[in-house]
Amino acid sequence: MADFDKALAVGRPANIRKLFPNSKALIVSGKVIDRAMLAKGNALALAANGRNYFVIRGVLKAAQRANAAVIIEIAKSEGGQKSYCAVNYWNMARIVDAICNELSITVPVAIHADHYGIKNDKDLAAAKVEVPTMFEAGITSIAIDASHLPDDENLLANLALNPYIPAWAGLETEVGEIKGNQGLSTVEEAKFLIQGLNANGIFPDWIALNNGTTHGLEASDAGIQVGLTADIHKALTPYKVSGAQHGTSGNSSERLREIAAKTRTTKANVATALQMISWGLEVNDYGNAQLDANGNFIKVKGEGMTEELWAEMVALAESKGWKKGDYKNLNLPFENKLLAQPEEIRERMAKRVEDFAYKMITEVFNSKDTAPLAVAAILKADSADVGPKGSQIEDPAHWTEDQIRERAKSLAGDKGAAGNFDD
Repeated sequence: MADFDKALAVGRPANIRKLFPNSKALIVSGKVIDRAMLAKGNALALAANGRNYFVIRGVLKAAQRANAAVIIEIAKSEGGQKSYCAVNYWNMARIVDAICNELSITVPVAIHADHYGIKNDKDLAAAKVEVPTMFEAGITSIAIDASHLPDDENLLANLALNPYIPAWAGLETEVGEIKGNQGLSTVEEAKFLIQGLNANGIFPDWIALNNGTTHGLEASDAGIQVGLTADIHKALTPYKVSGAQHGTSGNSSERLREIAAKTRTTKANVATALQMISWGLEVNDYGNAQLDANGNFIKVKGEGMTEELWAEMVALAESKGWKKGDYKNLNLPFENKLLAQPEEIRERMAKRVEDFAYKMITEVFNSKDTAPLAVAAILKADSADVGPKGSQIEDPAHWTEDQIRERAKSLAGDKGAAGNFDD
């Protein structure tokens, strides 16, 4: 406990200390979580999209049980201004802090703003106002996602927003719009983005790729292309950037173990699987929701929410003509109804998430016992800011705006069809 107390004293970023001056929750920069995974080797941090309260509670309990450093996150579509979840960029840290203190959670936790999407100039202007408010509300890590834009605009958007992100915060960037097996990311595109950032003194902790996965329910068995991911990561070795794997729901445990073992990935996002598990739906061993002969979700009796509340949710979805992938939109209108269930029901929702997350952490992601490694990184730095992994090796004189636009003309990446921006 001596090391924990020291880490608590020096390892919480300034925004967290200001928000929660008397807290015993070790909320840290995303950089700390990445360093812990690197220290263990071939380990992935569970980055859980907290679409509801029960997912957050269950994942935190699983992390404590596994002694694992963990990330709680929400994407812009899930928890931004136009969101479909009650959990959002501005209340997520408060929820995490409250649960950690209630349950005496001592493992390091990062609060990540995932998929902060930039689709046009209007989004970019709004971000310069909004991003600082998110850090004021307790965000400790962010993913700038301008990946659907042309490569030059993606890089320039990252450069434009960097002054609004604290230097101590975890930073993720993305290349190649996430949409499945079309328009896969290339080595050239990834190098262009990371080199351009490096020339400007920006050293991301993670890069997310379109490496063949999708978001939401995985409909095919194509999934993540491990070889492509490894090739891109190898090309980026001089820049010391880790990988972030998006869209893990529906990918087999074996494939995710390959990502941990054969690539430089240290962060794995899990969203849809945890939502379905908390609700009490039948899933396979890696979290993909199962359907009955009529193509309907299967609610497991006596697990998750009450059968009566599930029937109400299904009725609303059917009245709106929603497809199975649209059920995520039930999060916002039903959060309070879920919280209004008896304690026994609420606890079994969280417990179901806990058991699944624990299995992922210990049997798939190899991140068991990474909490002490995160604490060690804090104590070594004697600061909440553990510093960048990389150093500037690109000449900024070769990466002016005009040169960025000219360089981008030679990139031949296939952007593919319209994408899916959820996780």
